[in-house]
Amino acid sequence: MPRRIDSHVHLYPPELNRNPAGWAAVRHERQWSALALRRRRNGTPVQTFPDLAGLLRAMDEAGVARAVLLGWYWEKPASCREHNRFAAECLRLHSDRLSAFATLHPAAGSSAVAAEMNWAREVGFSGLGELSPHAQGYAVDDLAFGAALERAGEWGWPVNLHVSDPAARPYPGQVATPFADFLRLARAFPATRLILAHWGGLLAEREPAAAALANLYYDTAASPLTYDAGIWRRLVGRVGAERVVFGSDYPLNLYPALDPEPRMARLIAEAESSGLTAAELGAIFAGTLEGRLTPPAAAP
Repeated sequence: MPRRIDSHVHLYPPELNRNPAGWAAVRHERQWSALALRRRRNGTPVQTFPDLAGLLRAMDEAGVARAVLLGWYWEKPASCREHNRFAAECLRLHSDRLSAFATLHPAAGSSAVAAEMNWAREVGFSGLGELSPHAQGYAVDDLAFGAALERAGEWGWPVNLHVSDPAARPYPGQVATPFADFLRLARAFPATRLILAHWGGLLAEREPAAAALANLYYDTAASPLTYDAGIWRRLVGRVGAERVVFGSDYPLNLYPALDPEPRMARLIAEAESSGLTAAELGAIFAGTLEGRLTPPAAAP
């Protein structure tokens, strides 16, 4: 069985889990509420709110060796900081099973963003994300954001960016993420690996220029909610398995007609039955990220 890394997992602080709507209301996180607290047409929630022990059980059930805790693209800098502190505690408890990417908001100011990144590196974070200028309300050419991307490239940190498919069925909380912005970022920061979430909204299929940008990677988070299983071979055929990264978007329930609770294992099974070779699956599940989830030693 190939080693498996789930590169796109969300886990929230206990205070949020106890009262998600109240937590978001106090912190004015309206966009997150619209996405995470919505219910499907049959009344079931789109996601659950497991604790750390629940995540580890889900990983064990799916045979996932390591999960990357992503932050969220919060609208407020204080929410980013709070989430980062929670992720750091998860790392302290289970560095053998977990990695973490830091979230940030340029509205904190350039010096505060730099300080947060330095702290995150010191406590063992190994990337940035999930970030979204479009949902967080800043321009892609924001100076503090650019400085963060530049520093991430210098440190070898991947950066996960939220991307939505412009042709997908609309849903509450959806925010437009123009493809041109990601092409612009990839060209402006060629040394920074940008992981475009959700297959990059099919940017690689719809924008020929994307093929030449070797620092663009694509994760598979939430794939079954938008695409059929043929997406695996199509996108790997276009960009290569070495630029595709497995991610589930846990605890989003990807198969609500089949499972009452989210299961990483079902997406893994979809990938393994997609017709990809063992070598391709090895790259997607772990090879692309292996060795890149621990930051280099801090500079003297």
